[in-house]
Parts: sequence; structure tokens; C-alpha cells
Amino acid sequence: MNRVHIKTYGCQMNERDSEAVAAMLRARGYRIVADEDACDILLLNTCSVRDAAEQKAIGKAGYALARKRERPDFVLGILGCMAQNRGAELLDRLPDVDLIVGTQKFHRVPDYLDNLRAARAAGVPVGATVVDTAEEAGSQDTIRDHVLAQDEAPDGPRQVSAFVSIQQGCNMDCAFCIVPKTRGDERSRPMDEIVRECEELAARGVREITLLGQIVTSYGRREYAHTGGVSPFVQLLERVNAIGGIERIRFTSPHPRGFRQDLAEAYGRLPKLCEHVHLPVQSGSNRILRAMNRPYTRERYLEIVASLRAAQPAMNFSTDVIVGFPGETDGDFRETLSLFEEVSYDMAYVFKYSVRTGTPAATMPGQVPDDVKEERNRILLEWLGENSIRRNQGLSGTVQEVLVEGPDKTGGRFTGRTRANRVAVFEAAPRLVGSLAPLRIERTTVSTLYGSLEPAR
Repeated sequence: MNRVHIKTYGCQMNERDSEAVAAMLRARGYRIVADEDACDILLLNTCSVRDAAEQKAIGKAGYALARKRERPDFVLGILGCMAQNRGAELLDRLPDVDLIVGTQKFHRVPDYLDNLRAARAAGVPVGATVVDTAEEAGSQDTIRDHVLAQDEAPDGPRQVSAFVSIQQGCNMDCAFCIVPKTRGDERSRPMDEIVRECEELAARGVREITLLGQIVTSYGRREYAHTGGVSPFVQLLERVNAIGGIERIRFTSPHPRGFRQDLAEAYGRLPKLCEHVHLPVQSGSNRILRAMNRPYTRERYLEIVASLRAAQPAMNFSTDVIVGFPGETDGDFRETLSLFEEVSYDMAYVFKYSVRTGTPAATMPGQVPDDVKEERNRILLEWLGENSIRRNQGLSGTVQEVLVEGPDKTGGRFTGRTRANRVAVFEAAPRLVGSLAPLRIERTTVSTLYGSLEPAR
């Protein structure tokens, strides 16, 4: 009765948290299974960024609880942001949940499961649901263990990319965002520990590292000094860049406020730092940015874009944007659309504004009707699709470096990503997994490049 399935909702931070929980559970003798129907313990790692994400997780939990009527020993746990946001309130909807564990207590999950299983094995009544959403000093340092694909199936394909958590929490006060409530105050991990984790991943065959944080560019600003005008975050990038075996570095999610000149210049002098940046803008209208409490202007944002392109002319951009924020007019939306045109984003996560109780925006006047949000969402997605096709078509006939990651979903070909983070599909030999290879682009779609690997020289 030790088979665990972890279902993850939301962002890469949640994916990384789930992976760390899986690693801790494996170390305790639990089996992590891919088939939800084959598990004895189901853990839902949840998201609270939008109400729809919470409702999806609640619906899933309600469906899973039906199994407890047939199997009383079945265990259901709710972890992460929704657990932190709602806490014991969840029991009003889901009274039979066994665990509710917040974002600073992931490392406690193995202990809680051990106790549950021991009590049931001894025939002791378990009693009330375990609810733990308290803050815990140093919790950011517990997300450090990894379960790689080769750990699960030594004869299967290698995992060549990995997420590394460097910072948690957020001290920003964006009017629309619930993350400071669900993730707590900004907390950074020690730099030496992060570098050691990256070195261990390199020794296990990982070739690409993505550094993660709620506001990743704020890393270490209280713990480490600027040295020669270089921020702690750029100092960390320099140290990861020096690790043998690591070929590529990415990071997410930053904040425009963190893009000083030292970070822009890093793209010109650190060869492993990929020329793609995710730079959330949220709106192209200064009026809406002020209402959102975003501490930059459209003009400053464009200065950052220009400084990055000056340091690295091949720079590619993705972003986050919210349509239908309270008070957004047609004119405000046109400013967002014109910003898209000016920056020429390769990709964007477009969100229709969602009311999050407890945030300032929830009670702002001028709430935008759903049909208007839907239309603005459609316009931006349509523009993105057309721009992605145009930019991808411009790569036809060129040779792009890809990191060969493994078989594609069909199993017939292989997949990888370019340095600009575009997905590519091609024929390859299994021995090339984990290598950097030149790919001649022959055909493109809105989201994928297709081509042939060039012969080695």
C-alpha cells in the first residue's frame, strides 16, 4: 500500500515541488507510479493563480474521494498553493481528505504519510485531517532532491534538462496576484548549495538547467553583496555557467525590475545563457500598469528589451499578459496589442483576468464583462499565432543548434529545443540524446520546427 501518484497543476515551480516530494517519498520506500488508477495514495499539487485552476483541483479531489467509499485505506492529499490559500476551509467541500499541506511544508509529507499508514496498519483510528499550512523558516532549502527519468527506468531515455529552485516567495504587491499569500515572503537558498545541486545534476547527465523562483531576478538581494556592479543573481549565473557538463542555462520567472545592465550584459558574455527570456509585461498601458501596481512603465519595459537585444541581437522574447483587468478600456487594450507588435513576441501566456478574493483588484470598479475579455483574448492569440508562423518560417533553410532530449510523443522520431526555446522534431539515433546537434530546418508550423540533423564534421 505504498504506491503514490502525484498530479500537478500550474507552473514550473509546482512541477519542481512535486518532483522534490517524489524524491523524498522514494527515499522512504514509496513507489511513484504514473498510473493514477494504480495508486494507493493520490497527492494533488495545486494552483491558485486563477479560480478555474482551484475549481479543477477541487473537482478532481471530489471524484477521487469516491474511491474511499470502496477502499477506506485509500489516501488523498491536497498540497501546494490551494492548500495554503484555503487551508481547513477545504474541509467544507472535501471533508474526507487526509492531508492538506501548504507550500512551506512539502518536506513534511513523507512523515505525515508514514504516520497515516502506521496508524492504519495498527488498526488505530486516524482521526481528523492533517492540516499544516504554517510558515517554516528555511523551507526553501528543502526543495533540492531530484528524481530523473533514468532513476525510474535505467534502461530508458535519459533526462537531460532539470529545474533547480533558487528562491521562493514574493515581496511584490501586484493588485491581481495571490502568490504572496500562497508562497510567503521572498526567501533565497544559499548560492553554494545551488551550485552543488547543479554540479550533481551535471554528473548525472543533465545538460540544461532552468533556475526557478517566484521573482528569480531578486535572488539573494538581502543575503549577498553586489560585487563590481554585478547582482547576486548574475553572480549565480556566472557560477552555473562555469560548471562542466552543463551546456545551457535558462531561468524563470523574472520581473522587469530585476533587469539591470549587468543582467543584460550577461547575455553577451555567458555562452551557456540561452538567448531567450521570459519577460512578463501584464499590460502595454501605463494606466493599467499603475492600477496593477507594476513598478515600471511601457517605456522602461521597451528600454529593457532594447538593452537585451543590444547585448544579444538574436534574443527571443516570451511574456505573460492579462486582458480584461478592471478598468481596461479598448484604448488600453490597443496599447497592449501595439506592444506585442513592437516587441514581436515568440510566445505569450495570455490570461483573462480572474477575480481572486483577497487581492486589491477583486474590489476595483470597472470589472470587464466576460465577453469583452474573451474577444481581447482571441485577438491576442490570433496575433501570436500569425507572428509565430511568420518567425518560424523565417528559420526555414537555416541550421539551428538543438539539444536532443529524447523520443517525441509518437515514439517514431526525436525531439529537442533550440537555444531560442523552439520545439524541434527530427530523426536521430538514441545515442545522441543529451548532445547538442546542428539541425537544418525544412518545415515549420505555428509551434514546431521540423528538420534533419546535419552530419558531424
